[in-house]
Amino acid sequence: MRQATPSAREAAVPAGAASEGPDGPGAPGPGPGRGHEEAAGSGERLLALVMHAAFFLLLAASLSRFLVRHPGNPHTPWVIGLSAVLALLYLLGPAPLARPAPRRLARLGAVVAVWMVLVVLAPSFAWCAVPLFFTGLRTLPPRAALALVAMLTAFVVAAQLKLSKGGFDPNLVLAPPAVAAIAAAVFVHMQRQAERQRQLIDDLLRTRRHLAATERREGTLAERQRLSMEIHDTLAQGLSSQQMLLQAADRVWTAEPDTAHHHVRTAASIAAHNLAEARRLVHDLAPADLADGGSLEQALRALAARAAQESGGLAVRCIVEGTPAVPLPGRTASALLRIAQGALANVREHAGAGAATLTLTFLGDQLVLDIADDGRGFDVPAATVPARGARGHGLPAMQARARQLGGTLTVESAPGEGTVVSAAIPLESPS
Repeated sequence: MRQATPSAREAAVPAGAASEGPDGPGAPGPGPGRGHEEAAGSGERLLALVMHAAFFLLLAASLSRFLVRHPGNPHTPWVIGLSAVLALLYLLGPAPLARPAPRRLARLGAVVAVWMVLVVLAPSFAWCAVPLFFTGLRTLPPRAALALVAMLTAFVVAAQLKLSKGGFDPNLVLAPPAVAAIAAAVFVHMQRQAERQRQLIDDLLRTRRHLAATERREGTLAERQRLSMEIHDTLAQGLSSQQMLLQAADRVWTAEPDTAHHHVRTAASIAAHNLAEARRLVHDLAPADLADGGSLEQALRALAARAAQESGGLAVRCIVEGTPAVPLPGRTASALLRIAQGALANVREHAGAGAATLTLTFLGDQLVLDIADDGRGFDVPAATVPARGARGHGLPAMQARARQLGGTLTVESAPGEGTVVSAAIPLESPS
């Protein structure tokens, strides 16, 4: 019995190694990156809304205080006008998290300049510096933002000292810088944390894309192996049988025309069966012998009859022992039938046997299929070594089918003592 090994490009991969995702194997759909971006965008919009509301509230409070505390002040028209200009410039200022551009930076500079003039004219406008802190931190690079915060803090301290009527107060000098330092440190830390989180999410998305590509590749290799085994167990074996029959017919075409015609008719029957197998293979359906609700027992009996007819001198029997405790899955029946086809093909082509027996045994928790022949046998350890130029799949394909179902395939043989191929497949226990 011949054992052929798959080529390197048809190397086996784990069954079910990959499955198609929504757009392909593992293709990334809406994942953590998109959800994180949406959550971050919502948080930024909320922060911007709070900062805008706080700025205009402080601006209105500062203007009201000035008008109430300083009625008739000659600077009142300037204060009112500059307050309106500051409000307008703030509305036209840089958008949150926007990349710094010359025009946006110029608008931010104009906002700060107008605010500074207002602080000189009316120190109560110093409280508007708090929203400006965060605007600068969100708009400028870290070093430039910290420099702006330091300058704004200095103006706040000067304004507080100007408003103080009780002399020098250390609290007015130390409290604003401390608050500004805490706010700046917290904000910078949050920005760095957010950047690290974005990097981690980017790494995750890259990893997902890599895994998706790997799964697609493994899935492609697994499907290629499945198709190669199906073609080997059906079309290739059928074509080999047809070739043998037609060669036999050619040898006796003149001397024994009746025998030659019988060989030709058998080859035509095999061709018809192969055509049905090819059509079902194209549509990814069950083997032809299992189509239309056929059972595994019936399919094995039909296979035995067909193998005996194709070989011309091989007697093939089929024996079924026991009854299934649970319905046999179609995938299991298809795999066992393919194993039987491959084993009988090896018997016909290489064993030189006179008889072969298919034995299907139901053992409750497992199903065992034995294919025994009385042929010349072979050295099993030697046959497990890949042969250069070996064609087909042979025993490796049978072993792969058994492993895909969680079962095992064993081979017992010795030169001159025949061969027994046994496939044991576990079955689900009845509930």
